[in-house]
Amino acid sequence: MRTALPLAITFTVGSVLILAVFIPPLEPLREEVSLFFSILAAFAFILGGASLIGSHRRRIRRRVPGWGYSVICLVAFSVTLIVGLFKIGNPQGMSGSETAPGSVFAWIYDYVFSPCDATFFSLLAFYVASAAFRAFRVRSVQATVMLVTAFLLLLGRTFLGNLATAWLPGSLESFELPNLVQWIMYVPMTAGSRAIMIGVALGTIATSLKVLLGIDRPYLGGGR
Repeated sequence: MRTALPLAITFTVGSVLILAVFIPPLEPLREEVSLFFSILAAFAFILGGASLIGSHRRRIRRRVPGWGYSVICLVAFSVTLIVGLFKIGNPQGMSGSETAPGSVFAWIYDYVFSPCDATFFSLLAFYVASAAFRAFRVRSVQATVMLVTAFLLLLGRTFLGNLATAWLPGSLESFELPNLVQWIMYVPMTAGSRAIMIGVALGTIATSLKVLLGIDRPYLGGGR
């Protein structure tokens, strides 16, 4: 019963959501089922917050290396949560949006979270450069094609790329580097992206069917 009931609920809900796409009368039922997703998401946020607090409290209590960052994380989490829940400083009061201009929550997002987020993403540039250096080592024909294409794309986006092929006559305009880069972006890259998306869609369908039919059971605490 402990296994059969979750499997039955999963199959029923999944079937309703799939059939509602093709059978219009089931659309209201799909909307009702979707409401439960919002309820589950709310509980998931609560469990996630409790897990975050518990994990960092253990790190602080045991004084593991880097426990000071755990203190900062818990303080930031607590302040943001309290400010957002009680809408402190919100010019519209409790009835207004927590992101209303002038609120403390909006200030935290604009002047603390956004700059930190941009900083972390800027640091990724060094990791991307390192990964590109390893990936673009010419060891095969595919690596050579990737290296040449990446070089053309990078060069074509700069002012130097415009000057490099500006001497070509009008009959060879399509071979100018900016036009060549545009062709690479619109034709080969689009074809590759669509092929990848089709593969992702097929994989998603296969995985969803395995979960729906009870072949994969990750929600029961195991892989199968």
